[in-house]
Amino acid sequence: MDKQEVIDLIKDTAYGCLATIEDNQPRVRPMSPYLDESGNLLVAIISQCRSIPQIKKNPLVEICYVDRKMCFARISGKAKINDNPSQKELVWNNLPMLRQYFSGPEDPTFVLVEIDTDKVEAMSPHQNRPDVLSLK
Repeated sequence: MDKQEVIDLIKDTAYGCLATIEDNQPRVRPMSPYLDESGNLLVAIISQCRSIPQIKKNPLVEICYVDRKMCFARISGKAKINDNPSQKELVWNNLPMLRQYFSGPEDPTFVLVEIDTDKVEAMSPHQNRPDVLSLK
């Protein structure tokens, strides 16, 4: 798979499973990140979510997208809290499903996490091994 195919997979599936670490145990949950033009993923998280202290303790994360045909992309990177109001607005405007969780980008429970993507391993069913690439 090439970079554009991975971008299409992210946009088409819309949801990925984000993995963090807590007490040496992986913790995985579904998320709907926004892929920005720099190749980073922006994730809206509720402020009380356990993901936030997990990311602060160990910022290395991975998110995996899988489509109906079993094509997948595993994206690793380093996560951090992002307080940039314009990026919160960007995510708010591009992910309408956030309206069920937050009143707006200024909602105090709306925490934005930015994943500085590092490596992507992507594979379709007809491949013998994944392609390794970057979203940057």
